[in-house]
Amino acid sequence: MTAAPPVAAGTGGPPPGVPHPEQVVGVTVAGQVFGIPVPRVREVLGPRPLTRVPLAAPEVAGLLNLRGRIVTVIDLARRLDMPAPGRPGRAMNVMVEHEGELYGLLVDAVGEVLALPPAGREAPPATLDRRWRRLCDGIHRLADGVLVVLDVPRLIEPEAGRLGRDREAPAPGPAHPSPSPG
Repeated sequence: MTAAPPVAAGTGGPPPGVPHPEQVVGVTVAGQVFGIPVPRVREVLGPRPLTRVPLAAPEVAGLLNLRGRIVTVIDLARRLDMPAPGRPGRAMNVMVEHEGELYGLLVDAVGEVLALPPAGREAPPATLDRRWRRLCDGIHRLADGVLVVLDVPRLIEPEAGRLGRDREAPAPGPAHPSPSPG
């Protein structure tokens, strides 16, 4: 991944008049690189044991105990309707905060923090899968590919997991047929 040019040495920021770069944590899911905005990331954890939740949505990988706090972990491969790689015991957890709650995002690998020029951000293209368009906040073209910046609040919404299954849902109707009048 290629990032923006470094900031001016010793200044703690870009030169005057140059906008601050957008910083994202680069993560890999099923071979695709995504960016999670740094202000949303609380910490990155190595593999952790998860407790499965019966009857939970398929994208809920489970729960983990983080220093006494119960955290819901979402499998990004499933959330993004991507092939789930065989990664038992090797997945990384990116802890993000949304509305005062911590969530874990299960990813294959965590890369470096990238500083991306704000002018380089583009709207999601119309050719991008509709589920991804809804769950991303924009894209950046890099020298070696495209980085999709994820929208953390939308990823966390329970409705986000149903995006890929909407067309498969049965038609609404009564749970039990009404008896015919006799």
